[in-house]
Amino acid sequence: MDVKKIKEQLERESFKHVFEWEDAPDIEYQKHSHKDKVVFYIVYGGVTMYFGDKTLEFKKGDRFDVPVGIEHTAKVGNQGCKWVVGEMIEGDA
Repeated sequence: MDVKKIKEQLERESFKHVFEWEDAPDIEYQKHSHKDKVVFYIVYGGVTMYFGDKTLEFKKGDRFDVPVGIEHTAKVGNQGCKWVVGEMIEGDA
C-alpha cells in the first residue's frame, strides 16, 4: 500500500487531520464514539470492531468509514496494526 497516496486521497476528501498510527498486538479499545467523520485504512495487520452485536473484521488494504456517534469497541489482531487515519476533528479518532 502506498501510504503517501492514501494520505493525499484523504486530504482531497477534506479530512482536516491525516496521520499514521500503529498499535501493538492485542490492544483493546474501550467503548467510544466519534463526534464527526473518521476514516481509516489498514496498511498492516488487522483489527476487529464491535458495534453492539455486529462484528466487523478489517485487514491490510481495507478502508472503513466509522459511523458518527455510534458506540463501538475494537481489538487489534495478534500481528498488531498500522493505520492511516483521517479525522474531521483533530483528536476524534
